[in-house]
Amino acid sequence: MSSIGFASSTKTLLKGAKTIAVIGATSVFHKRRFPKLLGKKLDALAVELATTIDAGDLGASATTLTGGDPGILGVGVLPDTVSRHNAASRAECVRRVIGGLKSGKGKLAVVLVVDDPAHILPQAIAVGRCFPQYSGKSSGKQRRVQLFAVDRKGQPIKPDAGVVGTVAAVRDSAELVDTPPSELDPETFAARARALLDGLDVQIEEIVGDELATRGLGGIHAVGRAAVSAPRMLIASHAPAEFEGQRHIALVGKGVTYDTGGLHLKPRGGMEGMKCDMGGAAAVLGAFRVLVQGRCPHRVSLVLCVAENAIGPTAFKPDDILTMHSGKTVEINNTDAEGRLLLADGVSWAARELQADTVINAATLTGAQMISTGVVHAGIVCNDAELEQAMVAAGHLSGDLVHPMLFAPELFKQEFSSQIADMCNSVRNRANAQSACAAQFVYNHLDGVELRWGHVDLAGPAFRKDRGTGFGVALLAALVSSL
Repeated sequence: MSSIGFASSTKTLLKGAKTIAVIGATSVFHKRRFPKLLGKKLDALAVELATTIDAGDLGASATTLTGGDPGILGVGVLPDTVSRHNAASRAECVRRVIGGLKSGKGKLAVVLVVDDPAHILPQAIAVGRCFPQYSGKSSGKQRRVQLFAVDRKGQPIKPDAGVVGTVAAVRDSAELVDTPPSELDPETFAARARALLDGLDVQIEEIVGDELATRGLGGIHAVGRAAVSAPRMLIASHAPAEFEGQRHIALVGKGVTYDTGGLHLKPRGGMEGMKCDMGGAAAVLGAFRVLVQGRCPHRVSLVLCVAENAIGPTAFKPDDILTMHSGKTVEINNTDAEGRLLLADGVSWAARELQADTVINAATLTGAQMISTGVVHAGIVCNDAELEQAMVAAGHLSGDLVHPMLFAPELFKQEFSSQIADMCNSVRNRANAQSACAAQFVYNHLDGVELRWGHVDLAGPAFRKDRGTGFGVALLAALVSSL
């Protein structure tokens, strides 16, 4: 387990540090332009060390012994420019260079030389992703990391409460994704969510087990009914005191605490790591928490659709027909396409019961997302062009990058055609824009409702190299704040 914090001064930053690292663009490490940071000796050493490095396209790092205290000096050199589909903060580059520096023991002190104060948040998140909170190791060793941000002239930039709170929420959400299913089932996930929201101005309702079916939530109930821990929907709502005619935005998350694939059981190698399948729920939970703490001017609701896709005598089966909250019927042709069943109920509830005017859902929905947009960018689908643009902008601001996929109902509805129900739950042709089609299935359950809808498939960026990243927390918080 590691901890991340912000130092109030260079003196505080250096106190007890075993390693100090300076992260900045290539042009920062110029003998005449390098800011006065660490004292004449270490500043000169940092510039000299940087000259041995070619930042390339993704950044590079190097370390050296100082012969003093701190004993190790590292530099992370970032490219001066990035492409238009990357973030100006170069958050991904920061993650990579910190990953190259993090070996070692004791406190790590990191100086972030930023071009813009807005870059502190994505760069701090990137550093934090290299030092996860969760550990099941018996050694119990901890790594303390402290950050200190300055501009190119060396003037300190104090992060505001929103930055500090968002970094903490990202790390907590990543910890939830990392927690093994032996410690996190639907019941304990809901309990963790309640604990994280404790003390905030929110109203919470929880619909559990067979009550889901009674209240029309046939998708969530079917997916989770075979598990020992009952499926559930947790709804949390926050309305600012001055709320009157403002937007009502609902965040809906897929929370499959473990996905066996159901009766279409995943093969060996395909099931390992499926503790991550609640990454969407972890993301919207973290974003909701940030928004409430930051006194978001909008009415905001949280809908967590939580289940374990287990097998057993009561498991839902291929050829079953489910009646969803939307009233639509779904023929099951793939029990491993379960997340969309949860989301379909969740978005319908948000639209019809909560009457949100904007619904954003997040999920580790399809492995094909990584084929579509990669492991750095999440894939998004929107029914509204302005909302799509706002999501892309929020990605650039937060460092949680996204890229649009196709919204074309007239082209994709046919993929779910069924002879005996309104639709099947899985596509007929997996080569036909599979990730966009999965989003289309969710949108099918908003039929007849006028609202703005956005979908985030974060299967790749939410779980990288077998660790949760907390991806989506900063993205969604930035998005809702911008609307």
